[in-house]
Amino acid sequence: MTKYDVAIVGGGIAGLTAAAYAAKAGKRTVVIEKQERFGGRAITNKKKGAYFNLGGHALYKGDAYAAFKELGIVLEGNQPSIDAYGIWKDRLLTLPTGVRSLVGSPLLTWKGKMEFAGWLAKLGKLDTRAYDGISLRDWIEGNVRDPMLRNVFYSLFRTASYAVAPDLQAAGPVLRQLVSALQGVLYLDRGWEQLVEKLRQTATAHGTEWIANNKAVSVEHADGVVRHVVCEDGTAVEASHVIVAASPSVAHRLVPGADATALRTWKEQAIEITAACLDVALKKLPMPKQQFVYGIDRTVFLTNQSRASVLSDDGDQVVCVLKYQGEETNADADLRELEETLDLVQPGWRDQLVAKQYLPKITVCHDFMHLKRAENPGPAVPEIAGLYVAGDWASHGELLVDAATASARRAVSHILSLEGSERAPHVEHRVLV
Repeated sequence: MTKYDVAIVGGGIAGLTAAAYAAKAGKRTVVIEKQERFGGRAITNKKKGAYFNLGGHALYKGDAYAAFKELGIVLEGNQPSIDAYGIWKDRLLTLPTGVRSLVGSPLLTWKGKMEFAGWLAKLGKLDTRAYDGISLRDWIEGNVRDPMLRNVFYSLFRTASYAVAPDLQAAGPVLRQLVSALQGVLYLDRGWEQLVEKLRQTATAHGTEWIANNKAVSVEHADGVVRHVVCEDGTAVEASHVIVAASPSVAHRLVPGADATALRTWKEQAIEITAACLDVALKKLPMPKQQFVYGIDRTVFLTNQSRASVLSDDGDQVVCVLKYQGEETNADADLRELEETLDLVQPGWRDQLVAKQYLPKITVCHDFMHLKRAENPGPAVPEIAGLYVAGDWASHGELLVDAATASARRAVSHILSLEGSERAPHVEHRVLV
């Protein structure tokens, strides 16, 4: 049996990032992935020459952007313009995103415009940590005076976080995410498959080994110390440290006796965020100026990522339309709403259709920073020495892909901090909310 320093269960962005950092630090590393393809929800499907991500993907200038830069990964793509429209009462209206659009937007009164201009000037200077303990609704209702501007803010925060839970969502993390978004986002050429490939190449260059198409079924431990990972085909992967880069429910299921550990708390407190997503490749846009649209009185969002990145071998325009979902979902009704959004924004789009992809309920993230959290997960499982978690749900204040990379880096950093010390149970730490 080959013994590894670090075994990582799950080959999504969190797992790949952890592999790159662990291997770069000189640790003998292996990644175990149940699918044949690595990347998780960051894979890209190709249909009739068009590249479709699994849901809307944009890279903000947050933790993930910094991590990839630190790893020496150069990503190909561009930053889109922020000229946008808002949907209000079935009409498309210019959304204020800068000085010119703010002046000309019919959405806000002059009083509302002045207040919005003030917020744009001071958002980046806010001490957002001061709002980690209050809900997003309490922050908006308590700080934004103009009623219509409140609606605009709800829309902006939905798009930054993908969540429709203003009464549960902690305000501070969403404010930080919006500040990152205002610094510009990156749309990637050929979709996020490019990112997956470059993360794998980086990890491989530092010696990472790969086990694909083989599901991990158990993370074995004894005397409070992790021992090995058992795979579906019977393979046992011995490792000094195991990072489970999977959902909280999978992490709980993989570990025998998990109910006696923090994994139970992390699973029970998790609230999943989902979205319905319709991607279409169009020969051309019927309305070329209407490429970036926020729903204000409806929970939808539309973006033509082709305006900044190459997403088709044939020059087609790849448009993504999202519906941010709550607890109740209906696949047929959501599809109708997404198609109606396209009808409004790009009338005649069906005549230009080349290919499409509909995802009725895709997981955006397995948990987020909400007020019902008992504690922030990870990086270590305190009851089992050598066991760690990573993923978009293992957030300490980050959102979405930033949470995935930040949690991966926390896990590897914690492993490296233990060098030279004997592993023992009950010495790991956890972060209380």
